[in-house]
Amino acid sequence: MLTKKAKYGLKAMAYLAGVQPGQTALVADIAAANQIPKKFLDAILSELRNAGYVHSKKGKGGGYMLARAPSEISVGNLIRTLDGPLAPIQCASRRLYRRCEDCVDETHCAVRLVMIEARDAIAQVLDSTTLDQMRALGEAGMAVIDGAAAKAAGPAAMDMA
Repeated sequence: MLTKKAKYGLKAMAYLAGVQPGQTALVADIAAANQIPKKFLDAILSELRNAGYVHSKKGKGGGYMLARAPSEISVGNLIRTLDGPLAPIQCASRRLYRRCEDCVDETHCAVRLVMIEARDAIAQVLDSTTLDQMRALGEAGMAVIDGAAAKAAGPAAMDMA
């Protein structure tokens, strides 16, 4: 499950993706717009700065800005930066793999194998979604999700909606 840290980090990054290039946003403005505790947001943005996703500017006109174009930042990498691996359990992780202590045969462990499938599905969606795409999705709202679900379900499902 996504932690509040990663959720708030994604919200802050989506906010920054809407700031004009070269302009900065104050932490207080980002926090207020997204209902994020300012002190917590300071720590999150500091971590994102250390990872190279944002730049900070002190003094007059200071604040935060994206370090690169939002089309170059994947949602998956942001989550990995803030929360660690996407895998639901460590034995399914690519980066922080650790064998389960209670596992007799991991090559036939049904739990591990389904968690690897889940990890791959999650990674496919998050790694192929850029920050600018996520922001656009938020601006379009639920209509995009509802329309995609109806289209996938076919014409019969649309009659039932």
